[in-house]
Amino acid sequence: MSITFRLDGRDVTANEGESIWEVAKRHGTRIPHLCHKDAPGYRSDGNCRACMVEIEGERTLAASCIRAPREGMVVNSAGERPEKARQMVMELLLADQPEQEAAHDRSSHLWDMAELTNVSGSRFPAMAADHVPLLDDSHVAMRVNLDACIHCNLCVRACREVQVNDVIGMAGRGHDAKIVFDFDDPMGASSCVACGECVQACPTGALMPATALDTAQKGDSRDYDREVKSVCPYCGVGCQISYKVKDDRIAWVDGINGPANEGRLCVKGRFGFDYITHPHRLTKPLIRRKDAPEKGLNVDPANPWTHFREASWEEALEVAAHGLSDLRSYYGGKAVAGFGSAKCSNEEAYLFQKLIRQGFGHNNVDHCTRLCHASSVAALMENVGSGAVTATFNEIENADIAIVIGSNPIENHPVAATYFKQFAKRGGKLVLMDPRGMGLKRHAWRSLQFKPGTDVAMLNAIMNVIVEEKLYDRQYIEGFTEGFFEFRDHIRAFPPERMAELCGVPAETLREVAREFARARAGMIFWGMGISQHIHGTDNSRCLISLALLCGHVGRPGTGLHPLRGQNNVQGASDAGLIPMMLPDYQLVAEADNRELFKHIWKGTEIDAKPGLTVVEIMDAMYRGEIRGMYILGENPAMSDPDVEHARNAMAKLEHLVVQDVFLTETANYADVILPASAWAEKTGTATNTNRQVQMGRPAVSPPGEAREDWRIIVALARKLGLDWDYDHPREVFSEMKMSMRSLHHITWERLEREGAVTYPCLGPEDPGQAVVFGDGFPRRAGRAKFTPARVTPPAEIPDANFPMILTTGRQLEHWHTGSMTRRASVLDAVEPEANASMHPRTLAKLGIAPGDMFRITTRRGAIEIMARADRAVSEDMVFVPFAYVEASANVLTNPQLDPFGKIPEFKFSACRVERIEGAVAAE
Repeated sequence: MSITFRLDGRDVTANEGESIWEVAKRHGTRIPHLCHKDAPGYRSDGNCRACMVEIEGERTLAASCIRAPREGMVVNSAGERPEKARQMVMELLLADQPEQEAAHDRSSHLWDMAELTNVSGSRFPAMAADHVPLLDDSHVAMRVNLDACIHCNLCVRACREVQVNDVIGMAGRGHDAKIVFDFDDPMGASSCVACGECVQACPTGALMPATALDTAQKGDSRDYDREVKSVCPYCGVGCQISYKVKDDRIAWVDGINGPANEGRLCVKGRFGFDYITHPHRLTKPLIRRKDAPEKGLNVDPANPWTHFREASWEEALEVAAHGLSDLRSYYGGKAVAGFGSAKCSNEEAYLFQKLIRQGFGHNNVDHCTRLCHASSVAALMENVGSGAVTATFNEIENADIAIVIGSNPIENHPVAATYFKQFAKRGGKLVLMDPRGMGLKRHAWRSLQFKPGTDVAMLNAIMNVIVEEKLYDRQYIEGFTEGFFEFRDHIRAFPPERMAELCGVPAETLREVAREFARARAGMIFWGMGISQHIHGTDNSRCLISLALLCGHVGRPGTGLHPLRGQNNVQGASDAGLIPMMLPDYQLVAEADNRELFKHIWKGTEIDAKPGLTVVEIMDAMYRGEIRGMYILGENPAMSDPDVEHARNAMAKLEHLVVQDVFLTETANYADVILPASAWAEKTGTATNTNRQVQMGRPAVSPPGEAREDWRIIVALARKLGLDWDYDHPREVFSEMKMSMRSLHHITWERLEREGAVTYPCLGPEDPGQAVVFGDGFPRRAGRAKFTPARVTPPAEIPDANFPMILTTGRQLEHWHTGSMTRRASVLDAVEPEANASMHPRTLAKLGIAPGDMFRITTRRGAIEIMARADRAVSEDMVFVPFAYVEASANVLTNPQLDPFGKIPEFKFSACRVERIEGAVAAE
């Protein structure tokens, strides 16, 4: 509902919920402001009084940022009284500030507002010298300069209300009031997770990125040559970012108002950018020396010429192509396979799968989705008809209850986690389900810490309650699903009292969660690799789909199924066909109509009707000698595959391996030819995040040395292999993708350049895209989703006398995937520099291991030595190992047994033995 009022002599319209300040801005009137931040998620506070306006008939001035207009109100932002009041406020604030030329940020918002109010200095005395706060440089990424603080509380709101981390607060009274960090420690000793939201919010330079003070910029937030808007290269959230580029180097990064992040970032997105300038970057093509030792022996990444020699691009491409084409000629196309990358663009993923299918005549091409959400996609395709999420994670704002299972979003998807925390803070019921405790637990309504590997038992028990108590949505089930009656008969065998013994969650808790979820107006389910990375991962996902269908929690605002994607473009790479059984847009290779479509688009290319091998199956075929050559783009299977020693031995057997990457990774040690590629910040292309939002990535800087954008390398190699490709720009590839991908309907390259992001499916050229899908049916037969019963399946191996503990793996907040990027990012590596594994303090005590001690973990595949860390979030008799550390590679230990449907390995459960290393000295 809108109202009309008078502002500075003209009638203006205000929408419901708008403040006077917001209406003024929309109509072109700039009112000074300091404590108000014009960004989503920020509550206006009205404490600085810099935005005062005069309202006819009122005795006092009003803070326009918190005052709502009324019908017929007369407001004056100009005039002597409000202007003098704002000038007085500004003078008082400037009295305690360093002079502008000596300011920590000479171009801060504070000085902009001083200029807007025509104030250049202050006539009031400055703060007494004994009250000037000392500078705090204890944090590796940020600097605290409280002599510039004006107590606007923006940093407090940024930390407490936007990121919901509760690290920053106010202490003291009157003249002694000050901003403090938890426990009144310096920032570097606090529980700060370095998201940098406070830095981005601060209007004065009291909080700044260290790079803006410690480098050539020296305290000027506008001292950059250009700003480039792009997308974060890390997780699947797909935060939009602004690169600030100075002297052709990225100086710092800010968040911008993208649809997934609304300006927010995490420590990786804000401070993990300088890996692109690391001295380990590959800058010239390399060819293995004829006198090089056995493949796979560790190479010093700072001096790769030990085993390789530099080559020209022409020679490197010639050698790469000849090696692959010779294998094709002698053994047939299936002697060569390909691993693509979820870190590359949609266009590069499309080109890569096309090269393998067109150039070698088969479908043996895959990427890391096989190692993260393959089972989720298999279950979604089977039961819903689409492998993508049914609702964006932002839809949680419209939910009453949300389940987060098998996921640690505070560490794996930190920006998405801010929405979950805000949801709980508003009173939403957040239900956590995981064998580990996690930071999100303090925000949860209920936390179910179940026994590892018992997901199906627990979920079936919850659904048993809904069925037996007839809490299911009968109308929804009749209108939109099939298979309910068979499912109902199956689920009756899983009463909570019986399943409680198996999963370790009390029966009454299972009943309580079931009732709340079923009775809620709108509920969402989020899951991560704790669900998918099991031999029963597809069954786990089937249970979650059935739970949502039972309650009708799909297709409406605040409802939906959302497997949180891992890498920045794993959704887009899958959409683009970088999987062995499906062509772009999940069109099965086994269906003749699909093959005919691509035969037409690809100018007569015959598509093999047989689904290809998956990542782990390709490794096994390499080990057996059936696959003799590989083209690997931006993947690191020598670190990421399960039973990694087996994978390394398989790669060592290859007759010809071409690796395309930005660093000399562990996989590149096995290469015959290494092609230096571009990092995300150096390329043009689109990426699709976990929300189905297709976003434009733009190059901030050029690749170093002779490195090239990945799409250019793929095209050049394709031509060397005899393919008639003539792409000159990624937009041409995008146009070809649109010919076969209905998901890109109404999404054009030009629109993405203009708007930055569009969600698919998109209903028209002006539609931003559909956040929630399947409200009127599903892309399956008769528009119906399917109930698929899931049986309780034990893990592939269970603890015994020789291996009595359980090993699980995952990520840490600061490190990403195999660490090739984050361990070369200075801030991230400084925060987490050393391989570590976590156990419950009681488990450590029982084993005689102190935090900081080195200890050994052994499974049936191998052993590693690693530093101990105490963590009460880890269940007793369990050990958690991050997989980013090559010196203690978690995947030496993990089980390669596959889920029969999704063909995903069981990363999350291995039987292990833990032993103290005698004589080991605890780390300081």
